[in-house]
Amino acid sequence: MTNQTQQALKQARQHVLAQTQMIYNLIPPTVSYTTEGTVLIIGPEDLARLAADKLSTMANRAILANEAITSQDEAHLERVMAAATDVESYYNKLLGIKGFLGQFQVSVEHQDGAAELSLVAIRKPHFDLILDLSSAPCLNLEMLPPGYFYVGQDAAKLEEALAQIPELIGQFDKPRYVKINAELCAHDRNGINGCNRCLNFCPADAISSVAKKIEIDPYLCHGAGSCTSACPTGAISYDLPTPQALHGYLSKIINRFIEQTQTAPVILFHDNAAGAAVINDDLPGDILPVALEEITVASIDHWLSALALGARQILILNTDATPPTLNQMLKGELALANSILDEMGQPQRISLIAPSMLSQLDATLTISLDWPVTVPAPFVATTKRNSLFAAIDHLNSQAAAIDSCLSISNIPYGKISVNADKCTLCLSCVAICPTEALQDGGDKPALHFTEQNCVQCGLCEAACPEKVISLTPQINFDKAARQQQHTLKEEAPFECIRCGSAFATQSMVQRMLDMVGAHSAFSANTQRLKMCGDCRVKDMFEDILQDPEKQLR
Repeated sequence: MTNQTQQALKQARQHVLAQTQMIYNLIPPTVSYTTEGTVLIIGPEDLARLAADKLSTMANRAILANEAITSQDEAHLERVMAAATDVESYYNKLLGIKGFLGQFQVSVEHQDGAAELSLVAIRKPHFDLILDLSSAPCLNLEMLPPGYFYVGQDAAKLEEALAQIPELIGQFDKPRYVKINAELCAHDRNGINGCNRCLNFCPADAISSVAKKIEIDPYLCHGAGSCTSACPTGAISYDLPTPQALHGYLSKIINRFIEQTQTAPVILFHDNAAGAAVINDDLPGDILPVALEEITVASIDHWLSALALGARQILILNTDATPPTLNQMLKGELALANSILDEMGQPQRISLIAPSMLSQLDATLTISLDWPVTVPAPFVATTKRNSLFAAIDHLNSQAAAIDSCLSISNIPYGKISVNADKCTLCLSCVAICPTEALQDGGDKPALHFTEQNCVQCGLCEAACPEKVISLTPQINFDKAARQQQHTLKEEAPFECIRCGSAFATQSMVQRMLDMVGAHSAFSANTQRLKMCGDCRVKDMFEDILQDPEKQLR
């Protein structure tokens, strides 16, 4: 590609990005932190005391000395002795830390028990900020809560923290990055545990199961987006931007770039911090960078949708700042997305790249150079699953148009099977299904299933009293079969032998006869099991009237 062509593409990119804005909620929901300036410094006492001395403007300071002093140098010790002489040091064993900016609770051993250090040290119910100079963080989290500064013994990080901490006095607002629709959540229904995917991927430990419901602590949430990517039903969704807003933005920049250049662009997802710092105008002109709070805000549905909307390839810029948990989730989703493309005969056009690769992308981009330009899809984003499958169906139609199934374990897509011979159509599975993948037959005893709606949460399998349901995770490329409502079992209703009204299924009555027909309460008259509730009561009273002493014998 000539320099002149590259320059024209870069100008087109600049114009497209300048005229296209991501649509955000004008009044986004927020959470507020309030601080008065109380700070706890944890670490070797010498380093902690020197740091405390530089935080003299804070309202209250306390030191928790949890490691030996770092140097016996005489001059160093003299400086330590003269530093922060009005700050108390505590040597209690640390038991635990929880909380966030303005609300840190630090529990320590105290008089054969436990005590809140803030109550002992500063007569306050909590610390507002924590500066941790320990050799390893006292909080074992990949993403530390706001207000917790871990610097270890890194002088540069310490100076940065010492500059920031005094500024964190007052009230501060932060967006509520995600929202939950409990009606869609497949975590727990009727006391039965189902999906736990979001619980496995939060690097800030902001997600928990409380009273069998998923809750996200907005004060701990960093907006990593891993929960929204992992959630199979869309019950957890990102709010800044919404999935629909991100989809709309991708559609606009791709279409506008193609209109202006007749060139299919490459979409580069990167985070707002470490990723944005390495993005510059040296980027090839056909690459459109898309900044997100974290790279996991865009997930498989956005990647495949971008390809379906006409993008040539997807790049995801992964930096050292990405926590291990997000890396694990990202690589799993990436493998699934490329397996889908591979199955339909397309090149694996979604790549994870490091910052060092930005200056040498030629080899990575050749993957998609020979693939025919995708005719942009006409669909718009609705739900997460519908957007994903719409993208898959469009890409499939542009490739081999296969109708096979791709079997991959532990994915939230697939079908269920029912042993129809043993199913009694009790419909416990229908009652517990969070996505209406399973439905009843209305006036007729039947069990229906729609594969596209199934998230493989396992609730139906766990709820089935007969244990006749099994799950098969897969991606079904047959659009009609996947969207069609299949009948897993149906049968004629059982009619009361006395009044003729339908009151149960044939198999349910037969099961009752098999299980309790020999019981002494029914052995004298198993015919009552074939009656509806009203007729059964009437028959019992008629029996008593004919022989009042029968019940006493």
